[in-house]
Amino acid sequence: MDAESQKNHLKAYGITYWTLKKELKVKWLLNYRGGSFLLPDTEEIQRECQIRGISFEIISNSLAQTILEEISSPSKNMEAVVLEKAPKIAVYSPKGKLPWDDAVTMVLTYAEIPYETIYDEEVLGDELLLYDWLHLHHEDFTGQYGKFYGAYRAASWYINEKKSAEALATKLGYDKVSQEKLNVALKIRDYVVGGGFMFAMCSATDSFDIALSAEGIDICEPMFDGDGSEAAYQNKIDYSKTFAFLNFTLERNPLVYEFSSIDMTRKRREVTRTTDYFTLMEFSAKWDPIPTMLCQNHTALVKGFMGQTTSFSREEIKPNVLVMGETKINGEAKYIHGIKGKGFFTFYGGHDPEDYQHRVGDAKTELDLHPTSPGYRLILNNVLFPAARKKKQKT
Repeated sequence: MDAESQKNHLKAYGITYWTLKKELKVKWLLNYRGGSFLLPDTEEIQRECQIRGISFEIISNSLAQTILEEISSPSKNMEAVVLEKAPKIAVYSPKGKLPWDDAVTMVLTYAEIPYETIYDEEVLGDELLLYDWLHLHHEDFTGQYGKFYGAYRAASWYINEKKSAEALATKLGYDKVSQEKLNVALKIRDYVVGGGFMFAMCSATDSFDIALSAEGIDICEPMFDGDGSEAAYQNKIDYSKTFAFLNFTLERNPLVYEFSSIDMTRKRREVTRTTDYFTLMEFSAKWDPIPTMLCQNHTALVKGFMGQTTSFSREEIKPNVLVMGETKINGEAKYIHGIKGKGFFTFYGGHDPEDYQHRVGDAKTELDLHPTSPGYRLILNNVLFPAARKKKQKT
């Protein structure tokens, strides 16, 4: 899985998942040649790799043992993690959403990793319990319809999506979309606390935490929910309820395409497209296997990309949340990870790793043109993470 030897990093995750589905175990060799996978040697796996265009090497049992001994050496920042079971994957997305609106559904499809789509009815019906891994993308859990009102309130797609959201909330017994979305967020919170894995990108990151922090508080203006917001609501925000963020200030202006001060999009004037890169942190593979797993890549420097929520203010991240990727120019956090109860969450800023500034109506990303994308590899690290045999974390 290094830069020189693998011609399709993304599909390599798919063959690993496919192998796990066959009830075969895989070893993930952390920090060894870009985070390589040691698969059983069968003709079926070899043939499938050839069909999918994945680079692989056949090695003897003795060489495999030599590699594992090298990895186990205390002098090497490497570790071999056993992957045992293919996780069952759910993507939270409204019915009819186009696949290219979500980078995760695109890369799962490209890598040939199966997933199921769920939405509010399934979440509120406790169907999350059927899944090991949940993805949230370009979503707004605050009931403000993505803060698209300023630019798109007259657009037919905005009007239709608002009507659909209101109809669904009414069907489910809620007076407001914000109330329904809050209960969805609370169900997702409980799923993670109970041991689930949640991976969120773009606006699903900060809007999720904002919704939790504003439980029982009306932060929506009349154009969103038909009545005024609660007086002095900023002073009533409860940061203890959030997963990742604290001390943020909500954006009150409904015409501004922003939720809060968490997002760095409007604060990154020093960052241009040509200088927008983020650096992956290096962790101890033997002592900190989880962040090491989530940062496996063939490069430590990854191209940046924007979104409604592009990145996160370092000052507004809780001290117990781990920053795994940051933009050095202004110190913004791009890729963060934390533990909540018995479960885990990862937040990844930006919309599409290979579409720098994705806009409404833009053409979809063709992953055939980006089979070695480091930005997309980070998503797939998270997909395989629940498959790993868990060791007790050292502190």
